[in-house]
Amino acid sequence: MKLVTLEILQEHFAQLGNHATRVVVSGNFATPHQLLDAFDRAVPEYRLFILNPHGAIPDRPGVTYESPFLGPAIRDAGTRLEYLPMRLSLVPLLLASVMRPDVTLIHVSRQLGDHVSLGTEVNILPAAIEQTHRNGGLVVAQINEAMPYTYGDSEVSVDLIDLAFSSAETLTSPDEVPRNSNTETTIASLVTDLIKEGATLQLGIGAIPNAVAAQLTHSHGLRIWSEMISDGVLNLERVGALDPEHQLVASFLFGSSELYAWCDLNPRLRLARTETVNDPSNIAQQPRMTAINSAFQVDLFAQANANFINGRFYSGIGGQADFTVGALHAVEGHSIIALPSWHEKSHSSTVVERLDGPVTSFQHSAIISEQGRAMLFGRSSREQAMAIAGQVAHPKVRPELQEVVEKGHLS
Repeated sequence: MKLVTLEILQEHFAQLGNHATRVVVSGNFATPHQLLDAFDRAVPEYRLFILNPHGAIPDRPGVTYESPFLGPAIRDAGTRLEYLPMRLSLVPLLLASVMRPDVTLIHVSRQLGDHVSLGTEVNILPAAIEQTHRNGGLVVAQINEAMPYTYGDSEVSVDLIDLAFSSAETLTSPDEVPRNSNTETTIASLVTDLIKEGATLQLGIGAIPNAVAAQLTHSHGLRIWSEMISDGVLNLERVGALDPEHQLVASFLFGSSELYAWCDLNPRLRLARTETVNDPSNIAQQPRMTAINSAFQVDLFAQANANFINGRFYSGIGGQADFTVGALHAVEGHSIIALPSWHEKSHSSTVVERLDGPVTSFQHSAIISEQGRAMLFGRSSREQAMAIAGQVAHPKVRPELQEVVEKGHLS
């Protein structure tokens, strides 16, 4: 690893620039903005591969976004956005085959010994670093004292980094989630009834997973194997609800500055690469694996849409499909979709006869709303549909959905 100035970095970047250059950069709330801005100033045209970006990133003609999971910074980019509909577990394979990176830009911690750490964002980055080297490309790091040093696959040998520069940059956090409504609290209660002592949890993003975590504070022996760790998991750790004999395993952190401070040099936490965390076979090995995710819609075929709304892709398949499959194969495992039965802004039911858009995941253990809980495993398609219509749907639409089932209009 050679430390240089931003000016020297831009000279290196300028030698790379053409329309085919693909740069992979840390996403979520770990994007190295100063480093990415320097790259953008030097390269007229390139393809930017990034997961769930937030905040200001280069936004101009000449920059084409590639992403399997859209964030607010790119979802309105129109024709300059190429959404990749795939499970997150398969993205490393994508980078090793048809979308090999030319450059990888990473945001790392201070150096300890001969390593730095990817800190709050591991995900697909180890694969990107490896494939960039195999492709004869350039790996560049922004070293930031504010980035926590986390253990596991987040630790990167300085020998794998070609160029680096040091720069202070405040780590940002997601907007604070509003306090749980009565609807979310009711849903969380129905979810937690299915969580047994010693269960392993995957909690997705959003108010309902947070509400579930808030209702588990009196539990004991829980484990974490999750794509993401947020402040809800931190609270479970502090109240003693998590098994002290097992590490908390995740791929990235998504939360407050307090969460970032807690994870610095924390031996309880291991951040692992996507190929490990999202591999359904690894997920299936976790005891009583319980995956808890939300969706925009579910239908009477027990299919969930969590990434398509108002005629466009909003986020992505992400890890929901990976964890659905893995949890269902785990001993005493559950895959749960939890959502309100009614969408207030659009004044519409979230339980529909057929999904309006692509399927994100299906074959869940249970679908839960504030109206009730439909247990699905082992039931026929008609029994599933009747349970969803009668126990999950809002009363405003329940009769028409039940009529659809009774008349056999699902095939």
